[in-house]
Amino acid sequence: MSDVRLSSPQGKWILLTTVLGSSMALLDSTVVNVALPRIGEDLNADLAALQWTVNAYMLTLAGLILLGGSLGDRYGRRRIFVVGVVWFAAASLLCGIAPNAGVLIAARALQGVGGALLTPGSLALIQASFHPDDRGRAVGMWSGFGGIGAAVGPFLGGWLVDGPGWRWVFLLNVPVALLCAPIAVRHVPESGDGRAEHGRFDVLGAVLGALALAFVTYALIEARQGSLAVVLTAVAGVATAVAFVLVEKRRPDPMMPLDIFASKQFTAVNLVTLCVYAAFGGFFFLAALQLQVVSGYSALGAGTALLPTTALMLLFSARSGALADRIGPRIPLTAGPLLCAAGMLLMLRVGEDASYVADVLPALLVLGLGMVTLVAPLTATVLASVDVARAGLASGVNNAAARAAGLIAVAALPLIAGMGEEAYRSPGAFDDAFGRAMTVCAGLLVLGAGVAFATVRPLPPDCTRPECLHHGSVMAPPLEGQRARKRLA
Repeated sequence: MSDVRLSSPQGKWILLTTVLGSSMALLDSTVVNVALPRIGEDLNADLAALQWTVNAYMLTLAGLILLGGSLGDRYGRRRIFVVGVVWFAAASLLCGIAPNAGVLIAARALQGVGGALLTPGSLALIQASFHPDDRGRAVGMWSGFGGIGAAVGPFLGGWLVDGPGWRWVFLLNVPVALLCAPIAVRHVPESGDGRAEHGRFDVLGAVLGALALAFVTYALIEARQGSLAVVLTAVAGVATAVAFVLVEKRRPDPMMPLDIFASKQFTAVNLVTLCVYAAFGGFFFLAALQLQVVSGYSALGAGTALLPTTALMLLFSARSGALADRIGPRIPLTAGPLLCAAGMLLMLRVGEDASYVADVLPALLVLGLGMVTLVAPLTATVLASVDVARAGLASGVNNAAARAAGLIAVAALPLIAGMGEEAYRSPGAFDDAFGRAMTVCAGLLVLGAGVAFATVRPLPPDCTRPECLHHGSVMAPPLEGQRARKRLA
């Protein structure tokens, strides 16, 4: 069924359902950073536990998101979406009542599983349900509302942490799910991909990919211990990653077909993605801590302080995508990371008693302008680098690469910057390490700019050029634009 009109009551219900579902996953990926200092204080957790609080979620989400999309194609997108919403809510409830850091980390991993089930379904339901003439506007509205949610998220999270407490950052998902799931069951038509019924699930590939990320993440976070277990886990991570590549190369229906990397443009842009999203993941993890631990901001103040980057993306990302469509991707993908690197170096001025107007805001404005310049053209170039029929796969691979890069950065950056297990309890020690971390992030961005300048080429004039509309958050999923969707219809 793909003839629902956006103006119809059913169309509005479908849009509301997908916005509610995707907002739960998006908000939890942005809000939790603001709550970390209070979580550490309340649960007496060290820095490694705070890293795992972020990474347990990202680990299962990045490792299983491609499999989640395949499950929706096989068993019904609405069904898997509803399962994901309910799963996510149950895991959120467990997060909210967690008595210690260990339970919270395990619950966050379960949250990521739910996110991997519902995140691909949000956009897929819109594409499968709406009339071709309305899909572009529906996706634009979905993305726009998601951007507003991303903008409100840190503010809402800060208010909850300073008010009722950090547990409500998670508990708030429960009533949202109780609203979302019944609406989906009642108003959203079921859809699937008949071709998927004859294929085989690449469960082994999904398990190997997730295990490789888990082993590497564990080795990086626990490397301060210098134990034999850390060394063995690191070796296991490398071996599992090699096994993943070999399995994907030999399977008839792989989760990630390696031949998609035959496109040099696609490979190059994904290398840029790894560099820039590693820097972004490290920045957003550490910046909220820096503002609270060192600069003395409240959770609400820290969340509000970071809003300019999201606001700039909401206002100007569509124009940036249009500009890149005219001049080609090479200049935006080179200039964007360099602007972001300058913004992160400006964050070196943010220390004790930092002035928001004189120190924090200039850095965030430059960083936000870099994100505006970079994110929409990056997504469009990924999708335009492959055949239209593989746009969904390309989007999923790039999304997984971005999340995996952020995951590794959160694990590795504190180690590289020399942060001890109790660093976030000492303003002086954390400030010194934060400066080193921002320098590393800036270096990654410069590397990404260099890769883009050296490898990205103008797109052929006859290729499909997706429009990426209203990127409201740097972690929002890549979107396929209206023109490409009409060709697929």
